[in-house]
Amino acid sequence: MVNVAVIYYSSTGTIAEIAAEITRSAEQAGARVRLRRVAELAPQEAIDANPRWAEHARASAAVPLAEPDDMVWADAVIFGTPTRFGNVSSQLKQFIDTLGGLQAQGLLADKVYSGFTSTTTAHGGHESTLLALGNTFHHFGGVIVPPGYTDEANANPYGTSHHDAFGTAPVGESTRVAARAQAERVVKFAEVVKGTRVTA
Repeated sequence: MVNVAVIYYSSTGTIAEIAAEITRSAEQAGARVRLRRVAELAPQEAIDANPRWAEHARASAAVPLAEPDDMVWADAVIFGTPTRFGNVSSQLKQFIDTLGGLQAQGLLADKVYSGFTSTTTAHGGHESTLLALGNTFHHFGGVIVPPGYTDEANANPYGTSHHDAFGTAPVGESTRVAARAQAERVVKFAEVVKGTRVTA
């Protein structure tokens, strides 16, 4: 079996919902999975001012926080982040910035990496956010596994992405199908990289 860490930041729940779908799919594909959220950095008054944000903060409190050890444990890591000005959220970036020691020791190399995102607007940075994550994967010495157009569900070749239209468009079946396809592909390549995949 391969170990997959699904590590995400979500303010109002969209990324968390996709992360849960990816987790279920990776488990069904035969992986051991750790679902982890990164720590919130926003002040409590900002969270309380947005009912959806406050509700999700309460609902996700039981999800364990990501630790550097999750990265060492994993054979594959799938990062999830909403886009922030076409880039990675500061919360996920802060977690990534704690990994310098592991990177310097080579403990993040030779793993499979992939990412997913969500935006408020239709053209608000889906691809640029996922490409920005890719910069980190290069520095880690990782094997980047995007969904590409390998499945008819993959509308975004860089990674699963969702447009929530200012919270009016919930995660639908098309996004879930894309997430499942991405998770299965990550597990498949993690098995190859780890040398555990059995071929017929």
